[in-house]
Parts: sequence; structure tokens; C-alpha cells
Amino acid sequence: MKIGIVIGPWGHSMEETIATMRTTEERGFHSWHMGDHFFSVNQIDSIEPYLLLALAARETERVRIGPFVTPVMFRPPSNVGRLAAQLDLLSGGRFVMGLGAGWHPGEHAAYGVDYPSIGERFDRLDEYIQVMRAMWGEGPASFEGRFYRLQEADVRPKPAPGRPTVLIAGGGEKRTLRLVAKHAHEWNCVDLTPDGYRRKCEILAGYCDEIGRDPGEIRHTMMTMGLIGTTEEALEAEAALQMLRRAPPGPMSAADYLAQQRGRSAVIMGSPDEMVDKIGRLGEAGIDEIVFIWFSLSSTAVPDWLASNVLPQVGDL
Repeated sequence: MKIGIVIGPWGHSMEETIATMRTTEERGFHSWHMGDHFFSVNQIDSIEPYLLLALAARETERVRIGPFVTPVMFRPPSNVGRLAAQLDLLSGGRFVMGLGAGWHPGEHAAYGVDYPSIGERFDRLDEYIQVMRAMWGEGPASFEGRFYRLQEADVRPKPAPGRPTVLIAGGGEKRTLRLVAKHAHEWNCVDLTPDGYRRKCEILAGYCDEIGRDPGEIRHTMMTMGLIGTTEEALEAEAALQMLRRAPPGPMSAADYLAQQRGRSAVIMGSPDEMVDKIGRLGEAGIDEIVFIWFSLSSTAVPDWLASNVLPQVGDL
């Protein structure tokens, strides 16, 4: 079992954010990802993710890097495809192109970005990946779709054959998993129980069967919203910070939010033994990597605790 880190670089300095790259690699984590948002709840300092990913490609030597994940409406695929190809080369083949349909209408509206129906966003995501794959292939690329087009676009330098890795995030059973089967090297879900995860896997396998693809080709990762802290006070502080970055479903105190998270059986948090047990059961079900969120970038408490208490126990799972 691999353990990764995803950061939300909101409300933090450039220096603090760059330091997380080195910390993630030094502590032995498998991946360093970052959220791709203009903002999530409040409009606070927010550093451009692709700027940071270029820095991460140079600041690290081993960890996989990538956006978690880029919403389909933010940037045209021709632009993101060029960035992805060059980031993969810059990082020596460690870039993971994370993509999703987007979920936050407020940030789209604030920045004048269209936010069409969920159906259209998924239709766009399908074409989006086709455009990028065409760009990454040999020679000039042409594409004529409903939403996107290319005309003899010869994107250079080219990534290595079969690169970059494409990750699709989400758990939707009608559209997301069908697109995972069609396009993805990796699939990322969020806080599923082993039984819930197995159900999604059965649906994904069905979509793979329809197109003659081996579902075993797809790597599975899961992000958890679990809170990490060595004391109750530290846990409440993490809860309060998480509430500022991802709004809870209604007004509540940090203590109430912490209790709510503890009550969710799919969330990975608790004592080291409890967390390792949950991770082990997910590994047995088929998950390859668990990705923890690190919100408070001014402190290394979260990666330090995970590196000391969890990483040594899950490496052989």
C-alpha cells in the first residue's frame, strides 16, 4: 500500500507550499498532489497549481506529482495538454494528469468561466482527454469534436510513448466510471468503505467488459478527508481549518464537525492501529494508494505523524 499527500495551497505563502514538496519526499510518501481551484469556500490567497507543479518537478526527484484534479472548464485541453507533456518530461515521467468534471459553481462564476450542466461537462471531459491523447501521439494532431478542435497541431517536445498518466477522479456510477473505463490509467475515489468500493469496482469492471478492457490495468487510489492530530485540541484545530477549505453541510462548530467525521465509517482517522486496520481492509479490497489531505502547511505535524505511525505499518500491505 502506498501513501500520498494532497495539499490545498490556499491561505499559505509560496515558501510554505514549496517546503511541502521537500517534506513529502523526505518523509517517504509516494506522491505529492495539489488541489486545482481558484478558491473553495472563501477567496483567500491561492497559488496557481501549474506554476507550483513546475517547481515540484525540480524540487523533488522521486514522488509522483500532479493536480488533484483539474476541472474540465478551467483551461482548454490544448493548453493543459502542452503543460502536461512538458511537466512529464521535466519531472522524468512522474507527472499524473488528474482530471474531473468540476463541482464548485461559485468559483467558475467569480472568474467568468462557463459552468454548463453536469452532462455537458462529462461530454467535454470525454473530448478533453481525446484531444490531449492526440497531442501526445506522434506527428501533428487534428481533432474535430462538438466542443474542441485541433488542426495539424504538432505539440513539441513530445512525452514518452504512453505518457503522461491520466487519472480521473469521482465515484459517479453512470458517467465517471464509464469514462474511467474508456480513458484512465488511474481512478481516484473519496472515502469509501470496502463494501462501497467493491460495488464501484463491479460497475467499473462491467464498463471495461463492454469495451474489451482488462479492469486490472487501472490503478485505484482513494483520498480521505480524515483529520490528523496528536491531541483533541489539535484535531479540533484541523477540523476548523478543514471547514474553512471545504464547507460542511450546514452551520456547526469545529467540535461538532470532528464528531461528524469520526462517525463516518469510511473516513480514515483515529489511532494508528485503527487507521492501519482500515487501510489494510481497503488494500485487501483492491486500493493501491491512500491519499491524505494536508491543510495546515505552516506545520509538518500531519506528514510527520503519518510517517512515524502509519507508513512503517502499511508498506507491506
